[in-house]
Amino acid sequence: QVQLVESGGGLVQAGGSLRLSCAASGRTFSRYAMGWFRQAPGKEREFVAAIDWSGSSTYYADSVKGRFTISRDNAKNTVYLPMNSLKPEDTAVYYCNAGRHQMPVPGNPGNYWGQGTQVTVSS
Repeated sequence: QVQLVESGGGLVQAGGSLRLSCAASGRTFSRYAMGWFRQAPGKEREFVAAIDWSGSSTYYADSVKGRFTISRDNAKNTVYLPMNSLKPEDTAVYYCNAGRHQMPVPGNPGNYWGQGTQVTVSS
């Protein structure tokens, strides 16, 4: 089992940047594929990005491709999501997600979730 704690959210103006981090507990972080999902008020939770166990393969939602970059540091048990060129429609609670046997993908997240971190982008 893995426990996830997100950080790095906040309030930023449109066009600005933030970097989210997700710290994982335990010594088996490298055995989990990781992902980020987000949920805006009144909307369903949606996939943002995912990265495989070694960090060699990544996958992005079309809405964030070219602006967000997912990465991981297995030595630090941490996954990152730098977000650039932020838009008001990126406003949401962002959740870190971990999957043991497959990469998180749209509609099929991993089994483990963090508590979420709020990102608010003002226009």
